[in-house]
Amino acid sequence: MSKEKVVLAYSGGLDTSVCVKWLQDEKNLDVVCVCGNVGQEETGLDAKKQKALDLGVLDCQVLDLRDEFSDEFLTKAIAANSMYENKYPLLSALSRPLLAKKLVEVAHEFGATCVAHGCTGKGNDQVRFEAAVKALDPELKVIAPVREWDLKCRPDEVAYAHAHNVPVPEGANDNPYSIDDNLWGRAIECGHLEDPWNEPLDDAWVMTKNPEDTPDTPTYTEIEFEAGKPVAVDGKKMKLSEIVIALNKISGDNGFGRLDLVEDRLVGLKSRECYEVPGALTLITAHKALEDICVEGELLKTKIKLEQDWATAVYNGQWYSPLKNALDAFMADTQKFVTGTVRLKFFKGNCHVVGRKSPFSLYDYGLATYDCDTTFDEKASAGFIEIDTLSLKTWAKVQGPSSAAAQA
Repeated sequence: MSKEKVVLAYSGGLDTSVCVKWLQDEKNLDVVCVCGNVGQEETGLDAKKQKALDLGVLDCQVLDLRDEFSDEFLTKAIAANSMYENKYPLLSALSRPLLAKKLVEVAHEFGATCVAHGCTGKGNDQVRFEAAVKALDPELKVIAPVREWDLKCRPDEVAYAHAHNVPVPEGANDNPYSIDDNLWGRAIECGHLEDPWNEPLDDAWVMTKNPEDTPDTPTYTEIEFEAGKPVAVDGKKMKLSEIVIALNKISGDNGFGRLDLVEDRLVGLKSRECYEVPGALTLITAHKALEDICVEGELLKTKIKLEQDWATAVYNGQWYSPLKNALDAFMADTQKFVTGTVRLKFFKGNCHVVGRKSPFSLYDYGLATYDCDTTFDEKASAGFIEIDTLSLKTWAKVQGPSSAAAQA
């Protein structure tokens, strides 16, 4: 009688390598691994695949997801100017639903009854993986070995690996940080950073230069958008994944994109996190500036409110939810005329918008100028103010601080 199959989200690191053996030995399951390349800096994917095969998995699929991640996920994040708690561009929350989608697809391909992940029980990613799987196939069971096993810390995992002939990555106990990265940037936590009073050490940053070591003259860059999507940098047309890579380099070389913050996790605790997001923060900065001249005022005010709802929904693992789908439809409608060019100035860790233009710009020079050639009818303002303040004036007479009722 054949064993049940489980599809594991596999990175090739210590956690998921131990997960392979644990699922085989403790759950008596045949394991299929899925390793998704979403632009993380890790190399040696072929070696990681071979490592999984050597551990006895049925198959290890290494999937290049960079363009799908860019075209289907980052475009929506840019449209929504996705900044969780208005602090940082969503990062891991964007890649997890894509990886979960691939787990489900591979589970269907192999006739697996379960999927598994290596997330801890106190993080957000467990929710994101499992919510996505439940939305895409409610019948699949989800196994989270790290929540079940009695391996309480990294040395316990290393000892388990040695006892079960699982190759241990060199320096498995030496890395002071927990890192998650993809094309959009890096999330850095743990170690020295767990005390929110500690300043991040220089070794935490790899994508951005120390602002003190950046050029002594400004760097100017122009980004072109079509219907809200970035299409070119400095006049060179590129696909989105290439644009992100190019801006990671330009922004990072100028020391822009480092964030140090405390965020509220979905599971109810506060967490000190550092993020390195040079390209992401640059694109959102530019995109907002272009929206300022292309999106009608009342619509823009409503969009800004809903952007936080979008970011919170995605952070909380609701990528495939009805709410997120409806918010996507709203965001997409706002992007129809967000076409144009934004000019940015980088200098010593800062990025400023210094120019923006669009064929659909709602900025009217004639209305805005204070010169003699203005087309704004200032005399009309008196009537506008009279009507606009009518309710306030009525309140002031009857209930306001100077009224007889208020003084009684």
